[in-house]
Amino acid sequence: MINIVRGLLYFVVLVLVQVLILNNIHFLRLVTPFLYIYFIIKLPIGYSSVQITFLSFLLGLVIDALSNTSGMHTAACTLIGFVRPYIIQLFMRENLPENLYPSYKTFGYGNFIRFTFVLVLLHHVSLFLIESLTLFDPLFLAIRILAGIVMTTTFICMVEAFNRETRTNED
Repeated sequence: MINIVRGLLYFVVLVLVQVLILNNIHFLRLVTPFLYIYFIIKLPIGYSSVQITFLSFLLGLVIDALSNTSGMHTAACTLIGFVRPYIIQLFMRENLPENLYPSYKTFGYGNFIRFTFVLVLLHHVSLFLIESLTLFDPLFLAIRILAGIVMTTTFICMVEAFNRETRTNED
């Protein structure tokens, strides 16, 4: 029951922060941080691929509905939700307990940052390719993708560093 409340709280808070605050930030008119991806990153390891993909789809759908975008976030979130279990297996070769949440403590700093980076990379490449629907200006597209990856990964790592669960479990 606590896991459901925790997940719902993450979902609501991240969606509200994204829609009300972060969607209005356009650093150098290029970069908007997409912190809502943190919800997908923090889903427990024990969830099935279908559950993760469905929750990712739902998150993208809510972001699209509240941001007035036409399915771009839904497609990008569904993609990263689908590949997330495989990315976890790529970085964490041993079997992990089902109630484990990805964090600095459970994955280690390097693996957590690489895991986050790969998911953000996949999300941003798919999101911006869908948004542009063309490779007319590939340099501008590459700059937007790279700048977005750096900013979003930095935001996620900062939030994870201040996450109370991560700090209290380090004792």
